[in-house]
Parts: sequence; C-alpha cells; structure tokens
Amino acid sequence: MENKFHLTKEQNIFVAKRNIVDYIWKSANLEGIGVTYPETQAIYDGGIVNGLTVDNIIAINNLKYAWQFILENAEIAIDYNLLCHLHKLTCDKLVLDANLGRLRTTPVNIGGTKWQPNFPYESKIKEELQSLLDQKEKTATEIALEVMLWIMRSQMFIDGNKRVAMLLANKIMIANGCGIITIAQENQPLFFTKLINFYETGDNTDLKNWLYETSIDGLNL
Repeated sequence: MENKFHLTKEQNIFVAKRNIVDYIWKSANLEGIGVTYPETQAIYDGGIVNGLTVDNIIAINNLKYAWQFILENAEIAIDYNLLCHLHKLTCDKLVLDANLGRLRTTPVNIGGTKWQPNFPYESKIKEELQSLLDQKEKTATEIALEVMLWIMRSQMFIDGNKRVAMLLANKIMIANGCGIITIAQENQPLFFTKLINFYETGDNTDLKNWLYETSIDGLNL
C-alpha cells in the first residue's frame, strides 16, 4: 500500500488548514452528530446557530480545538499520552470528567451488531499501539489506517472513539506528508456496513483497502 501523496509536513498542514471545516463536518457526521456544512462553518467561526443542541455545538468546537492542537504541535510524539489527550479535547463537557482521557471501565454495546469489544487495559493498549507504529515494512498511510481501525474496534473510551481514531490517524498522516483521511458523506453508509463486518471478524483488509481507495485527500505537487 503506497503513500498516495508525498508532501512536506508544512504542505500537509496547509492542506489540513485549507479544508479543516470540511474535515470537522464529515467527522462529526460519522459520529452521528447531525450538523450541516454551513452550521459547522458558523460554529467554527464563533457564530450563533439556532436549532442545534448544546452538545452538538460543543462537539464541533471540541473537534476544532483538537484539530488546532494537532496542527499547532507538529512535533509532539505519537503515543498513548497523545491518544488520551485527544480524547480529553474531543469529549470535554460531553462525558463525565472522570472518563476524560481515561480508558473505559464499563462494557459497551455497538449498534448494528451483537459483538462486544473486550475491556481495555493500559499496558495492552500501549503495547498494541507501539506495535502498530513500529511496522517498518509498511507505509505511513497503511499504518495510519490500521491505527485508526484498531482504535475504532477497541472502543477503549466510553465515547468519541471514531473521532479520536481519525485525529490520531491524521496526526500520523500529517507527520509523514501523506495527506488526510476523510470519509465523504456519500460513502458513510457503506463505511458503516464495512465497519460492522470488521468489528465482527477482526479482519481489517476489506475496510482498509476501501478507505485507501476512497477516503484519502491531498495535493499532488
């Protein structure tokens, strides 16, 4: 799986900043946060949007702050601490403070399947994340996709797993000039079908290849 784009870190940050509202909008919709693109733009710009719940507005602002953190801290290490910090940023004021940036301690159910993820343990999560990051034979794009899908399937946090997964994956993409992972609105129904299959089988091959073909944005310079 080759890298589709070959950008400098600075060029990749430029791409992300240019399209950041679009990425936030798509990521929010992926988590079931029902906002339109114009509403997302208005919230991002600090405007007042009527008809949305307070939680929806908070969720968009949290994604804004999380993206800004990634883009303004290009040299920060990609590790377990960053994973937990991204959860704090994305879920602030949306989950109990005791759950912010901490692995869940209660079971979770996933809509559309009877499959349940195992309880997450810090030592195991750290080991698995490092193992994924250390795959020397794979490109940064493939590693980013695998990390993203691993976080989604692990369901290590009480909420916000898909948001955190995409943010950490895109930190990897940006650090290596590989573009941005973003799932278009029209592709999201098929994404969820493939995601449920991945949850149930543990085989990421089909979903990873599909994301590679449909969901990587960038510039050919």
